[in-house]
Amino acid sequence: MANIANIVAFDGASTPVSHTLVPEGISRKGDVLTAAWREKIATLPDEAQVRLTFELTKLKSNVVRVEKRTVVPVMESISGQNASGYTAAPKVAYEDTDVHIFYAHPRSTVASRRLCRQLAQNIDGNVTTSVAPATTGPLPELIDMLLMPT
Repeated sequence: MANIANIVAFDGASTPVSHTLVPEGISRKGDVLTAAWREKIATLPDEAQVRLTFELTKLKSNVVRVEKRTVVPVMESISGQNASGYTAAPKVAYEDTDVHIFYAHPRSTVASRRLCRQLAQNIDGNVTTSVAPATTGPLPELIDMLLMPT
């Protein structure tokens, strides 16, 4: 099981930008175990920073539900100042959110979960050639092995 650590990922901009998500912690609320990360940019308010959460829940049917949620806030653009020369600080205009949910049956295996995850990932990325599946990292360990970072 991996220790909770920074996650570095590039965005989909025309000139890709690297984003470093720093762990905020792990919490348990009932049957839901949550790990959270946030981009820590000193010049942006907390609510305006990229966030990532993983949730692991064992349902009453013994099926395990895994959720990965990525949230990218979009800031308002500043359009000038008022008559007194005051310019209001920008606020979050809206948030784009991507959610992936995976259900693991109690009889599923590491290999079957990895096959499903990699197939879905290749479909999402329009990968039409043979690629080796990622077997390490926070999401492969969460889905394939049902292990949360600690």
